[in-house]
Amino acid sequence: MHHGGKGLMLLAGDIGGTSIRLALVSAKGGPRKFLFEKEFRSADFAGLQPAIEAFLATAEGEPTSASICVAGPVLNGHARLTNLPWELDEEALRQGLGLKQVHLINDLKAIAHAIPSLEPAELVEINAGKASENGAIAVVAPGTGLGEAFLIWDGHAYLPCVSEGGHADFAPTNPMQAGLLAFLTGRFRRVAYERVCSGSGLPNIYDYARSLDPASESDAFRAALLEAHDRTPLILEAGVKDEANNLLAAETLRVFIDILGAESANLALKVLATGGVYLAGGLPPRLIPQLQDGAFMRAFTAKGRFAGLLQNVPVHVVKINAALLGAAIFGLEQARSG
Repeated sequence: MHHGGKGLMLLAGDIGGTSIRLALVSAKGGPRKFLFEKEFRSADFAGLQPAIEAFLATAEGEPTSASICVAGPVLNGHARLTNLPWELDEEALRQGLGLKQVHLINDLKAIAHAIPSLEPAELVEINAGKASENGAIAVVAPGTGLGEAFLIWDGHAYLPCVSEGGHADFAPTNPMQAGLLAFLTGRFRRVAYERVCSGSGLPNIYDYARSLDPASESDAFRAALLEAHDRTPLILEAGVKDEANNLLAAETLRVFIDILGAESANLALKVLATGGVYLAGGLPPRLIPQLQDGAFMRAFTAKGRFAGLLQNVPVHVVKINAALLGAAIFGLEQARSG
């Protein structure tokens, strides 16, 4: 580390469609030691700068640079959020906040940055497998949307690469999913994986499951869904905590996990992820028992002649918010070299 880096203070951020997480880290304390951390609702602010100003007003410490990951593509220092009507610009933020440097990176690239340094306590094993040394690594992150990324070994270290694979065409793997595709094609014209393999996708699966058996929805749950601004948390909670009484929510989660298994294996095949698959984002940590009960791996390995290869791929759930950690790791690296 060059001289003068010791007192370095960095603002790390994770900007999603629903929430904004901000933290202060120092070069001395490292990326895991948040000196101050706060979460805000995205809807409460008209843009990112006012949210950061609200954070800094209560934070103890003045950052000199910022590393912010966003749920959306980043091009030439400019980002547009996929599920939030904000436009972000590195230079505008740098000037507006009086910082030396601001880096905007895609949230999946941030998660990918964190993967090589994750600790065992931050992971949950879904499949032991047997990682091949320096093999590519795949990251599948269902949150509000579906994020994907991968890491390739460049001879010295893992290089994180971004992907928009979550927007590739959904391919059904059984008759139920074929019906789901037909149902949603009528609704959206085009059905990408994100429509069925994300938080925003759960209500779509639920609607199809209900269309097959409308009588199995209770009046109370129907009323609750009608009132909800966002149906996803209700469906998720009912499927996890009340599956005996809410068959539609439980079925929704089963279909979601089958699709997640198939799509995780699709990415693993495309990048030949013999180094492992990591399930990140908001949903997997809340579905660990459901991911461990065997159905995920059955869907993951259902690839004909490649079943054996996929059986050897280690699969883990990332329990922590790896996006914020990755933004901190990336930001400290940039500040050191800059």
